[in-house]
Amino acid sequence: MADLYVLVHGAWHTGKEMDAVAGHLRASGHVVHCPTVAGNNADDDRSTVGLAQAIASIADYIEKENLRDIRLVGHSYGGMVISGVADRMAERIKRLVYVNAFVPLDGQSLNDMVPPHYLGLFDSIAAANNNAVMLPFEIWRDAFINDADFGLAKSAYEQLNPHPYKTFTDKISLSKPLAELAVGKSYVNCQQDIALPHSLPWHPRLSERLGLFRLVECPGSHEMFFSNPARLAEAIIQAGRD
Repeated sequence: MADLYVLVHGAWHTGKEMDAVAGHLRASGHVVHCPTVAGNNADDDRSTVGLAQAIASIADYIEKENLRDIRLVGHSYGGMVISGVADRMAERIKRLVYVNAFVPLDGQSLNDMVPPHYLGLFDSIAAANNNAVMLPFEIWRDAFINDADFGLAKSAYEQLNPHPYKTFTDKISLSKPLAELAVGKSYVNCQQDIALPHSLPWHPRLSERLGLFRLVECPGSHEMFFSNPARLAEAIIQAGRD
């Protein structure tokens, strides 16, 4: 049976970087959309786009395409986006799937959930780049895509784009805790992901905020969309099924 997936990318990405995983999902018979979040399109003004605009861009996409019974998948920063979308249109969503993604509380920003060393780094980069942030390659290579060889790490990095820092500092507004939403929830935990240190982990620190949820784990880094899209697609299907 074909399911409908909407894949929401993380920071520094666009929908295009979801294509490899989307291809494996489609090969399994599913329908997949990979929109680009406001702030990450080529012509977007990184200095002004905030979290509310990012969330609205995906909600508007869903409404425009008249999508229903969605498996809404968010990767990393995309967890902030899908949380806001779900709060706004839970009736259109069959299941939320967080892939090593942020799970916010009402009034919390992404920066409230990351270690202090990232805050100082991002603040300084944003101040020098008109409020846009870019991940240094050294951090990307060792902490984000540690399961890839150097060539893949480099070629993947070259596909990234500057990200609007306001989406990291804006506080999300949720009408109720995500645990209270009447939709299914899953969390995919890639076990070698150290984009957040294991002392301040994705799971269970953030995943448990979902209340009742399905846990799916697989080996891999934060950036399996590049390093092992076939295996990540399997995990997403496991997380998304009824």
